[in-house]
Amino acid sequence: MIKRVLVLLMVVQFTGCAELQKIASQLPNGAGGVLTQEQIGNGLRQALDNGIQNQVTKLTSKDGFYRNELVKILLPKELQSVDKGLRKIGLGNLADEGIKVLNRAAEDAVKTATPIFVDAVKEITFNDAKNILLGEQNAATSYLKTKTNDKLYQSFRPVINSSFSKVGADKIWSNLITKYNAIPFTKNVNPDLTSYVTEQALQGVFTMIEVEEKGIREKVGLRNTALLQKVFALQDNR
Repeated sequence: MIKRVLVLLMVVQFTGCAELQKIASQLPNGAGGVLTQEQIGNGLRQALDNGIQNQVTKLTSKDGFYRNELVKILLPKELQSVDKGLRKIGLGNLADEGIKVLNRAAEDAVKTATPIFVDAVKEITFNDAKNILLGEQNAATSYLKTKTNDKLYQSFRPVINSSFSKVGADKIWSNLITKYNAIPFTKNVNPDLTSYVTEQALQGVFTMIEVEEKGIREKVGLRNTALLQKVFALQDNR
């Protein structure tokens, strides 16, 4: 009896693997043919390229972060008291400028992201593409995050540190924190703004790529090539 059960399990497992391979290599394209593994991979690369081109590029422009409520960099918790304290003594304009220059530094740093993303997109395998296509709404974004997060951090941090000088953030924040620390009965602060802005810039980049991915998955009109239409039709019909 046990032997028969084991044989049955092996048959089911083999059949399942064979069926999976069949689906993987011959997914219907909705037009009477099949999509090859290469076409599926290229379709996912196009989708990611769209996200990089349409969304990440926007972040590099002036106010790309500052005027975008989805990714605007606000003050960390430990500095919110600084913001409130300065506004109470009539230095609201200085507080606003402090926030603006943090976003300027992030906009500057994101310019280094595109080559890193391009390399990651080129590395997509068929299995990656299949998992992305049939995965969660943010599966492509999650793939990029896994592949690029560490490299992006290493790329962003020195640029942000340099940008603080270029956009005047170092002087503004030195002045801002000095004035705040001089307020009686306040606890002195000395934040690591470079690390904070680097993390926020990374989060903003992936947020905007996810926006593009969700659009392509949900709105047929955003699938702006024949290949994108065919590949994402598979997702629609699963």
